[in-house]
Amino acid sequence: MANASSTLTPPASTPAVTFDSGGERLLGVLHLPAGPGPHPIAVLLHGFPGNERNFDLAQALRRAGYGALVFHYRGSWGVGGSYSWQHLLEDAARVVEAVRRDSRLDPERLGVVGHSMGGFAALMTAAADPAVRAVASVAAFDAGVAAAACLADPAVRAAYVRDFEGELLPLRDTSGAALVAEMEANGQEWSLASLAPRLADRPVLLIGTGRDPITPAETHHHPLVRAFESHPVPLLEHHLFQTDHALSDHRLELTRTVVDFLDRTLRP
Repeated sequence: MANASSTLTPPASTPAVTFDSGGERLLGVLHLPAGPGPHPIAVLLHGFPGNERNFDLAQALRRAGYGALVFHYRGSWGVGGSYSWQHLLEDAARVVEAVRRDSRLDPERLGVVGHSMGGFAALMTAAADPAVRAVASVAAFDAGVAAAACLADPAVRAAYVRDFEGELLPLRDTSGAALVAEMEANGQEWSLASLAPRLADRPVLLIGTGRDPITPAETHHHPLVRAFESHPVPLLEHHLFQTDHALSDHRLELTRTVVDFLDRTLRP
């Protein structure tokens, strides 16, 4: 005979979910823990183009009692529409808004966690949406800093175009030149340091990577930490891990750091 209590407790599950954004249907996977909920929720934002999707982090967050969502942006990995940085930001905002309406999830305990360009999107999304209670950025790509470098040096610009062009296989209707031009057009508006005033009232976790040629810490991490400290952002926490861009040999340390941060900020 089945245990009576087990029939009353929803089991853990991993439903596929969809979200509407910009006339397209985004595809995602929600990792739900066992129990009746509503559960605290972490929205995970992957980077460009999304080879590392941080499913290990999603599973760890579920084990810690969080709902954890991983999804794809417009124009990426089979999702319709065109890929662009602006669409990435719009999609992140729409998804964060949508999960607050899910009765299985607690809108008062919502965190956003992003890696690389997803780290950029996480900070931008949190700055624009006060309902995000905590934000964690891992090896963030600072598009404002990159735009300034491209405008200052044609060789740097050409390198960004070439590097972006080499990652387009899972993406639709874009090009390396288009992505660089979009960064340049937005310039200072996409500078992460400028977000400090809007994040000064919330917990922020910044994780840099010390062996990373994609978002080198001296360009993308240390200046951002200094800007947030000088504003200040009182609830700032920051770490530098001596690892590569994917945190290949620091996945357990990454998991412990993010889960601990969310436990302290979303479940006081």
